Amino acid sequence: MLKSLSRVKPVEPAAHVDAGEPVEGSLEGEASLKRTLTAKHLILLGIGAVIGAGIFVLTGQAAANHAGPAVMLSFVLAGFACALAGLCYAEFAAMLPVSGSAYSYSYATLGEGVAWFIGWCLVLEYLFASSSVAVGWSAYLISFITTTLHLPFPAALAQAPLAWRDGGFHPSGGIIDLPAVLIVVAVSALLYRGVTQSALANAIVVAIKITVICLFIAFGAMHIDVANWTPFIPENNGTVGEFGWSGVFRAASIVFFAYIGFDAVSTAAGEAKNPQRDMPIGILGSLALCTLVYIVVCAVLTGMTSYTLLGTAKPVATALESYPSLAWLKTAVEIGAIAGLSSVVLVMLMGQSRVSYSMARDGLIPPLLGKVHPKHRTPYVSTVIVGVLAAALAGLVPLNVLGELVSMGTLLAFATVCIGVLVLRFTRPELPRPFRVPAFLLICPLGALTCMFLFFQAFQEHWKVFVGWTVLGLLIYFGYGIRHSRLAGKA
Repeated sequence: MLKSLSRVKPVEPAAHVDAGEPVEGSLEGEASLKRTLTAKHLILLGIGAVIGAGIFVLTGQAAANHAGPAVMLSFVLAGFACALAGLCYAEFAAMLPVSGSAYSYSYATLGEGVAWFIGWCLVLEYLFASSSVAVGWSAYLISFITTTLHLPFPAALAQAPLAWRDGGFHPSGGIIDLPAVLIVVAVSALLYRGVTQSALANAIVVAIKITVICLFIAFGAMHIDVANWTPFIPENNGTVGEFGWSGVFRAASIVFFAYIGFDAVSTAAGEAKNPQRDMPIGILGSLALCTLVYIVVCAVLTGMTSYTLLGTAKPVATALESYPSLAWLKTAVEIGAIAGLSSVVLVMLMGQSRVSYSMARDGLIPPLLGKVHPKHRTPYVSTVIVGVLAAALAGLVPLNVLGELVSMGTLLAFATVCIGVLVLRFTRPELPRPFRVPAFLLICPLGALTCMFLFFQAFQEHWKVFVGWTVLGLLIYFGYGIRHSRLAGKA
């Protein structure tokens, strides 16, 4: 069993696909993913995933419940951890331009057991993230319908049937969060048709939400009251994670959710035209731009309104409600949030289906999930199954349960990538590396330690749920994956 857990997928340097790999299929003659994405597409995919939930949903909740105005520092800390991990992702993605993200990278360096665990964490990350963002999308849509358009919307169809209060589930009075279900279904249908169409749609909604965010920064800055920034770090109330420096760290682990888009870019490596050049540009470019935007928006948001009032599902709209002269901007923000969060759902569902595709091709989950549509050239079975699961979670489970779990899977995946780059530098130093992590002996361990530090901030509160998820994954692996792995006969 130990031998099976430690078997490593062979690592081979990837040729430049423009010069050799057939476009219409693999060398074995079967349908393969279509390489259509450029560096511009990848940066927009990253921005599409990153700028959304972090600004429109999570910023206010992290400020109101944990960090106060110092949520700006939380984003800096989370961005620092992402920058370290991003450099490692860039090296792996340029060297191994394949679908699967951290799962594929860990399979090539740390063995099948770790690869399965990381793949299972990525399922937690992408599946739950797409569902939780869909719930946030629903909240902004319903706000737009009821407060801006002044049209009725049935309350029973606006929320999940269960609510999480006092450490347990309780009936909420709702039947299903119908808009959340519908956005997941619509995005899944778009992904079923093809990644090129999905990238085009994403580019359009990215343009809309960037415009709205720039307007919010420009006009919101005129209404900043510096008194709202005092105290910058509210005094801890005696509970770990609620204000003070422990609150800043706790908020950093929460807002890390906002950065998961840049590693979703790496899952599209199998569909990039020139991955050796374009993947580092896409990953690091989207991360740098988004971090700057987050810090500026946090400053404006907490400057306009007391952080104590921002603990809503729509904090940006909440801040604008205090300024009647900016009613037009509130409407624009709601439209931008609807567009922006839809692009996050798109990239998260795309990432999950590609991870499932890679795991199926390796034999760790049923091969049905690895089938590629002969016409659309997409992993259509995986896309449908992931879409159904995400729609069910979005419609039936409340936001606070979904969102809190996402960062944990993300942070573990990031830490593993940092360790994997370090391992591969010593075990396979001869591999061509179009992009190399500078000062890797410092950056790789520091990236892993920073990510694990933030992981344990959330693990202290949610360890039972995470352990349960891990046990379920191990049952699937030992019940199916370990025997059906493509490496089973080569171990």
